[in-house]
Amino acid sequence: MNIAFFFPGQGSQSLNMMAGFNDMAIVKETFQQASAALDQDLWALMNGEDNTALNETVNTQPLMLTAGIASWHVYQQLHGQRPAVLAGHSLGEYTALVAAGSLGFNDAVKLVRLRAQLMQEAVPTGQGAMAAILGLDDDVVYQVCLQAQNELSGTVAEAVNYNSPGQVVIAGSTAAISRACELAKAAGAKRALPLPVSVPSHCRLMKPAADKLAVALASIKIETPQIPVLHNVDVAVHSEPEAIKQALVQQLYSPVRWTETVRKLVAEGITEFAECGPGKVLAGLAKRIDKSASCTALTSVENMESFIAAHSAS
Repeated sequence: MNIAFFFPGQGSQSLNMMAGFNDMAIVKETFQQASAALDQDLWALMNGEDNTALNETVNTQPLMLTAGIASWHVYQQLHGQRPAVLAGHSLGEYTALVAAGSLGFNDAVKLVRLRAQLMQEAVPTGQGAMAAILGLDDDVVYQVCLQAQNELSGTVAEAVNYNSPGQVVIAGSTAAISRACELAKAAGAKRALPLPVSVPSHCRLMKPAADKLAVALASIKIETPQIPVLHNVDVAVHSEPEAIKQALVQQLYSPVRWTETVRKLVAEGITEFAECGPGKVLAGLAKRIDKSASCTALTSVENMESFIAAHSAS
């Protein structure tokens, strides 16, 4: 049976998030490697008591990538079946490329730290915002953003994460996102929730960051992936290194098309998914996107072993 692996992005982090794998030496080794690359103790940061530091974009991105790759290493060590395809939500796309053998782990850790810094620099703190709109059709959310922009000239409000039907995240200028939330509620949204983030990801305010990321990517070695990776920006698989770099640059200021990603895989006959990394966000989304999808969150050695046992027989 073909399976697809999903790697989570920012928002799935929590203190002690690798507790389910604490006895695995490969996990500590993976964190030591990343810590050495960044000259920062990521293991202590993750297992400390400071939520604020954990949630700073410059820390969250390398932490989530390292946790995802540590989980992937455990899966490989347990001789899990090789997935037919990989995908990652936003930052998780970098994790997927490392797992696919396309991007070196040390390069990736430094690259996502730089990506986070560039994103933070692109929009001064307080001037950008994100919000989750629940219970509206995608096209209504698009119209709401358009109206907010029109009312407040010179501002930005865009739909940026198509996470599942009825769950779309918007991002842009703080005032425009606030207005879009009001308009969304008036249009019948069940909820319009401001998100606790300091950066308006995946909207056109990130274009300056993307331009600088392109410069950094030019000197990074990218190989043809050994496992196909489905990209956020165009819901397509790329094998050429230059096309992969271009997809990563565009991803920074373009929507994450997650609903389409899951639907494409289901249409291709893959309905068994595993979320490799902390949290269960993507497992929950998969079920909302397609009822036939089964997604297991591999958050401990035990449920990873169960997943492998169930899929080695089939």
